[in-house]
Amino acid sequence: MTSTLALPVRVLTHNIRYATSSPFKGEKPWAQRKQLLLNELLYSTRYNQESFICLQEVLHVQLVDVLSGLNGESASNTPEWAYIGVGRDDGKGAGEYSPIIYRPAVWKLLHWEPVWLSETPTVPSKGWDAASIRIVTIGVFKHHASQKTVLALNTHLDDQGSKSRAEAARIILNKINEYYSGPYGDALSGVFLSGDFNSEESQEAYTALTAETSPLVDSQGLIDPAERYGNEHTFTGFGYEGIPPTRIDYILLGPTNKTKDTHQAPSLPWTPKGYAVLPNRFDDEVYNSDHRAVVVDAVLS
Repeated sequence: MTSTLALPVRVLTHNIRYATSSPFKGEKPWAQRKQLLLNELLYSTRYNQESFICLQEVLHVQLVDVLSGLNGESASNTPEWAYIGVGRDDGKGAGEYSPIIYRPAVWKLLHWEPVWLSETPTVPSKGWDAASIRIVTIGVFKHHASQKTVLALNTHLDDQGSKSRAEAARIILNKINEYYSGPYGDALSGVFLSGDFNSEESQEAYTALTAETSPLVDSQGLIDPAERYGNEHTFTGFGYEGIPPTRIDYILLGPTNKTKDTHQAPSLPWTPKGYAVLPNRFDDEVYNSDHRAVVVDAVLS
């Protein structure tokens, strides 16, 4: 039986920039960036046990470093943090991951799967006009204490292919519908989708994922602008790309019953409490990534 107690959840999403051997101008190697990134993750999740960490562009060596850093504070031999996800190139350890990192002592993993954003979603593959293989990581998590169940999705859409982004959005929405129509549907308390969409608000992926027919809503719009923390833009580059900053990283919440009345808020199982875009550079002038992290606090009823 699902508890009626409200459940505060924090979701953090961050494209951490893969560990390249040929850094851009202004970019420091992963060895110099990783502790800064770990400090962000540790600080942002230390006092919210129900946190999910959703990352993009993560090579296997980076995943090992992140988990090692997160679990370094564990007082027992049992790791505090675990993950779901695979390397997108082979479904194992090759290529970039889009992992979802969680605390097993807090969340029980009921089911998970990787889905390739292509014409063949069950096998590693590149779809349509995409420049790279793309993937969405999907997990069903049951909260031990409250028994509430969350459908979590994390993705990184293509930076070149407009058609591939549009088709990827369609696949993601179909998967959400599949889960709500399937064996976990009656138990699901809420859903979130995080990631780097490589899509601004006027472009194909964002508009599809937040359309009136979509069960998802942008968490940023649920928080009054005066109450948001940090910047508007989530992609900054490393300072020498010659392109303006943009907002392309999102956390969407659902399921929602939307109304055509723009003055009426959508009906959601989530009550949003906070939205933040975190800094990615401080006095040392080192960017921890070319993206800023997005953090959302919401209470699941």
